[in-house]
Amino acid sequence: MRDYTTELPPHTEKYIGENDLYLQIFAGRNLPEDADRRPPLLFVHGAFTGSWMWSKYIPHFIREGWTCYVMNLRSHYRSRVLDMTEITFGDYLEDISEVIAECGAPPIVIGFSMGGILSQKLAETAELAGLVLIDSSICKEVHDRVPYRDIVRTQPGLVVPAPVREELTGIDESAEDVAFQRKYLTMESSKAFSAFSYHYGAEGIPVDSRSITCSCLVIHAVNSAEDDRRGKVNAEHFHADYKGLWNTTHTGLLVGQRYVEAVQIVLEWLKGLTRNSPGVILPVNVEDSFIP
Repeated sequence: MRDYTTELPPHTEKYIGENDLYLQIFAGRNLPEDADRRPPLLFVHGAFTGSWMWSKYIPHFIREGWTCYVMNLRSHYRSRVLDMTEITFGDYLEDISEVIAECGAPPIVIGFSMGGILSQKLAETAELAGLVLIDSSICKEVHDRVPYRDIVRTQPGLVVPAPVREELTGIDESAEDVAFQRKYLTMESSKAFSAFSYHYGAEGIPVDSRSITCSCLVIHAVNSAEDDRRGKVNAEHFHADYKGLWNTTHTGLLVGQRYVEAVQIVLEWLKGLTRNSPGVILPVNVEDSFIP
């Protein structure tokens, strides 16, 4: 099995805060002329995972001159192990806030899955330079408009066990991609998961998008017209640019064979932000989206 964490370039590793959150910091290379006004990128992982899930992404961003902060929520990956039965959604919000302070400047937050809904909620009050949602869990307002159909609701236990990846491949994931995930996937907090997961009977996390003033981008894995509509409604809620990637899977967007398509979309969007102004990241209107 190819372990992409062993192929990451040299970087700074540190533990921050009372919960010893494991943070990796990658300095941008081949710095462009606008490097001094670029905000840092903060990558927020999803449930069951950690910073390892971004291992394929990071080299692309540092090669383009972006400084990357890749965090781990409490009790995830190499962060200090805590009682997972007591961890809440609010605790995770505190973790992200702590890392944002470590960034030294308002970052562009890139959130995946659970990391996406956490980032949405945090953006209501935190000063961010931008927000990228990659197949993010959706907020209550979006679910009210495009609810999931035929959900089999599950009664949560004390913790949520790691997903079982018995299949050898997915439509966009090789056997090696699946094996990589199986090596690192771990359990998740039931209290946190139950706050936003409609499979666990959640009413959803409300997000007041009117209070979010930064530019936003939504990327969505799409396998049906309903998926695409949900992604577009999610983008509409945040006045965001939108790209639906057909015939891709949730985890495949980060570690699958076509992951680089999502990377390129984000990189092009970032270029658009830095072109807006010599010193300010400006909002991008949905109507003016350059994403095909």
